[in-house]
Amino acid sequence: MQFLRSITGIAAVSVAVLALVPSCGTQRKIGQVRAKALSPLLSMTEDRDLPAFSVDDFHRPDTMVVEDPDGNKVLIMRAVKDENGEMVATDEIRPSIIVSRFRNVAERHGKVDLRFRITVPPEMQDSDWQLRIVPELSVLDEKKRLDPVLITGSSYRQAQLKGYERYQRFIDSIETDTTVFLNRFQLEVFLKRNIPELYRFRTDSTEVSDEAFASVFGVTERQAIDHYIDRIRLERNRRKIGKKAEMFERYVRVPLVSEGIRLDTVVRGTGGEMVYDYVQTIATRPRLKKAEINLCGGIYRQDSKIYDLPSGEPISFYISSVGGLVDDTDRYLTRIIERKASLETACYVDFKSGSAVILPELGRNSEEIARIKSNFVSIMENRVFDLDSVVVRASCSPEGAYDRNRALSLRRSEAVSSYFNRFMHHWADSVEAGLGYRMNLDERWLAERTEPVRFVSRSDPENWTALDLLVDRDTLLSGAEKAAYRRLASVPDPDTRENRLQELGCYRYLREHLYPRLRTVRFDFYLHRKGMVKDTVHTTVLDSVYMAGVQAIRDTDYEKALTLLRPYKDFNCAVAYCALDYNASAIRILESLERSAKSDYLLAILYSRTGDDRNAVQHYLSACAGDRGFVHRGNLDPEISSLITRYGLRKEIDRNLDPSN
Repeated sequence: MQFLRSITGIAAVSVAVLALVPSCGTQRKIGQVRAKALSPLLSMTEDRDLPAFSVDDFHRPDTMVVEDPDGNKVLIMRAVKDENGEMVATDEIRPSIIVSRFRNVAERHGKVDLRFRITVPPEMQDSDWQLRIVPELSVLDEKKRLDPVLITGSSYRQAQLKGYERYQRFIDSIETDTTVFLNRFQLEVFLKRNIPELYRFRTDSTEVSDEAFASVFGVTERQAIDHYIDRIRLERNRRKIGKKAEMFERYVRVPLVSEGIRLDTVVRGTGGEMVYDYVQTIATRPRLKKAEINLCGGIYRQDSKIYDLPSGEPISFYISSVGGLVDDTDRYLTRIIERKASLETACYVDFKSGSAVILPELGRNSEEIARIKSNFVSIMENRVFDLDSVVVRASCSPEGAYDRNRALSLRRSEAVSSYFNRFMHHWADSVEAGLGYRMNLDERWLAERTEPVRFVSRSDPENWTALDLLVDRDTLLSGAEKAAYRRLASVPDPDTRENRLQELGCYRYLREHLYPRLRTVRFDFYLHRKGMVKDTVHTTVLDSVYMAGVQAIRDTDYEKALTLLRPYKDFNCAVAYCALDYNASAIRILESLERSAKSDYLLAILYSRTGDDRNAVQHYLSACAGDRGFVHRGNLDPEISSLITRYGLRKEIDRNLDPSN
């Protein structure tokens, strides 16, 4: 019965027992429910409980019509004595229950708690019924059904459990031990008469393989057992196993559900109303200002629905977000634009030893030269900058005398300058010749761009600094080899240093693998902005990071907003702190800023949260004085509306805003 115990245990956890009160007939009761179109009452949880009134109090008449002895109709009214002793008529105003249909709720951390109350009248509770109440949430254009609330009658639950008991009996009837289908008596008789040697094995616990068994007796143990299996009972048991799902549906008409249900309460009587306070948390999103809750569902008897809950009036939650206070003013950065600019790049032009002649076919020269030509063309075609000059600086590897390398590097830089100077002239001539078909280019602009560019040659004899870096980053040199190089790198004279390096065991590796990377040509491009006369110009650009933080507040992504806005420590940063409930941080920022109606209002919210009502009231009144819009906004934010109610601020606000005062 373990299965049954686990199922009934689920039900026992959520059982709430009400007072035992006799119920009327089920048929007559459902007829009354239909006639009155009853439905659970949906209300706000904070509605104050009103005093209870008896049915007689509601229907007792204040006036009545009677006949006098002469048959005349007389109107009789309730009367009381006034202060002069005269009898005066009275009229009793019958009580009515007013339920709030909307409420303002505050957003916290991008989420909102919707709290509402479901009240089930006793007329809708019956021992044979299950009332399934499903709250339906409507936000924007979407509808979503929330976890249901079940009010289950005791007889209804007993029927559910009885179905599980019947199903458990069916499960218990399935044999799990296959030896029960073996006719042991007939098998033993057969063995005793025909194979006595095998019969003696019945009390022998020694393990014998099936092959050894067959070699001794001519049949396997499996064959002997299969011969005496009750196949009819075995097949019947197999059919039961295959019918588990079918029998569950037959016996358990309404299964017990333990997940996806907000409440499952078993009612044993109908002595009073059933009240459940429901809390649903939803995530806010852009444009979400309102959420509505309505109820749907019905009354069920066994597995049949016997009553649909009528569609009632929904309750509405108006979502108040401090994100609505965000300051949308664009924020700009001051940026300094320099007239002059520079770019630099390097290429690895390979020369023959001791030569300054550029050979495009040598090594990877063709690729490197093509890349530098592409850089020249892109700079010359730039519409913002003009190219003034190019400084070409060539360097050599350390082998050979330093003075010779200095002269060689200068000749190489001059050769490179001459090479690319010719290329620039050729490019300018080809563009000018192609003006007839390059109609998309401005002729004046092109003429300006094709002015000769000044090339300046510089010498960088031996690039020891680059060699130090290459050795340090090399992964093939050992630590000892690197240490030996560092000791020699401190030798002041470059020629002596090179001679000492030749004594190292790793010198061949340095010369073959690292030295070629030192033979570089560096290009420094110097440019100026077209049409700009002053050396610097101050301009303003939109602060894209700040505006992204403002947009994140609008999108209710407050964590992202705070990450972007934290360095600014301004009003919008305080809004992000407030939205995440970091109230102390928000207060520190706002108190350091110049006061405004918005900052006063946000401070009123923050001080109300922290329990400082005095400061909260003062800042709210200041906000209303500075901006009348906050008079109405105060009704939307729960922190402010509670202040207005507790301290009667409405009269004070009206008095302060009255022009006659």
